[in-house]
Amino acid sequence: MLALRLTFESLRFAWDALRGNVLRTVLSLLGVTVGIFAIIAVFAVVDSLEANVRHSMDFIGDKVIYVGKWPWKFDANRPWWKYFNRPVPTEREFRELQKRLGPNNKGVAIFVASGGNTLKAAVNSVADCALQGVSYDYRIISNVPVEDGRYFTPQEMADGRPVAIIGATIAENLYPQGRALGQEFKVRGAKFTVIGVMKKEGKNMLDTPSNDANCLIPYGAFAKLFALSATGMGGPSPSLGVKGRDEDPGLLDLEYEMQGVMRNIRGLKPKQEDNFALNRPEMIASAIGQLFDIIGIAGAVIGSFAILVGGFGIANIMFVSVRERTSIIGIQKSLGAQNFFILFQFLFEAVFLCLIGGGLGILLVWLITLVPQDALPLFLSSGNVALGLLVSVGIGILAGIVPAIIAANLDPVEAIRAK
Repeated sequence: MLALRLTFESLRFAWDALRGNVLRTVLSLLGVTVGIFAIIAVFAVVDSLEANVRHSMDFIGDKVIYVGKWPWKFDANRPWWKYFNRPVPTEREFRELQKRLGPNNKGVAIFVASGGNTLKAAVNSVADCALQGVSYDYRIISNVPVEDGRYFTPQEMADGRPVAIIGATIAENLYPQGRALGQEFKVRGAKFTVIGVMKKEGKNMLDTPSNDANCLIPYGAFAKLFALSATGMGGPSPSLGVKGRDEDPGLLDLEYEMQGVMRNIRGLKPKQEDNFALNRPEMIASAIGQLFDIIGIAGAVIGSFAILVGGFGIANIMFVSVRERTSIIGIQKSLGAQNFFILFQFLFEAVFLCLIGGGLGILLVWLITLVPQDALPLFLSSGNVALGLLVSVGIGILAGIVPAIIAANLDPVEAIRAK
């Protein structure tokens, strides 16, 4: 009850003081507002930039280990020709991984892509499309956002049937007058039937592969088009992907198991080094996270100078407020007000002032996020809002603690006599 009464009384005193000096209050708020705006704007831009970059990398999946010829991170001490001489993953190895891998995985997929294809339907055509052959579990390791229609059935995959899931841009250009489902198109002389259309994604910041101009077909159908063999001879080189389980943190168990199985499949002796690479998206995600952590720290340091200026402004105004209200403080003390009440009163006023300024700074950032941005859509997270308010409270305490202590320790007799 005492705490509630102190809070209410302090709020009333703070509001009366702020309202009685409107111009001074506005000038004091300006420094805090600019400071909080600078810090939160930097964090909002960094978070938006990181989210956009990570979204651009969605096509590589999450918790997936890829089997490839080339590593995503090269060893500087290893000659390039050793990587070049490695064999490419094959369909036979994909089948063996399916058979031999234990319960540490959710699915194994093989996929292969060819760019620069032209799809034709009646008088319409779309050039420079990516044609991708995939196995049934491909949707487990990668995002396939089918918006209209359905995904492939196991039977369609097993038979290599001429069915396809196309991107939104392909659907819009091939069938501008109607629905794409059930329609046919030709690519490389073969006829396919559309069973699904993927959600439109638009361009991303890194200009990474998008599903909009992508056409998925069963791996068997792709192998027929490009004369791929089970041993990997001829045509584009396929890749293998294995989805890990959430119960395997870091996917260490899956990685060790895959390494052993792949070495066994390729007949490597114990002393021979691996002739394949096990790549994980975490390598890229970790590098991205470290980069944006550095950018965020640099932005926070720059923004902290602005908030520091605002803090000095609040401290200055609180010293002036103590001097102006010295006689009132003396009267309050003579009537029985305790030191902690005076201390809390001025400290609360400083915090209240900073919270108003911080709130205005956060509001400005939020208003900027409402402006449509094609290149980089901005958003303001609840964490950044909480951070802005927390920083405001911290600045208020630091700026008001010394003036509040001075006010609390004033001698009541001398304070009443002050003019």
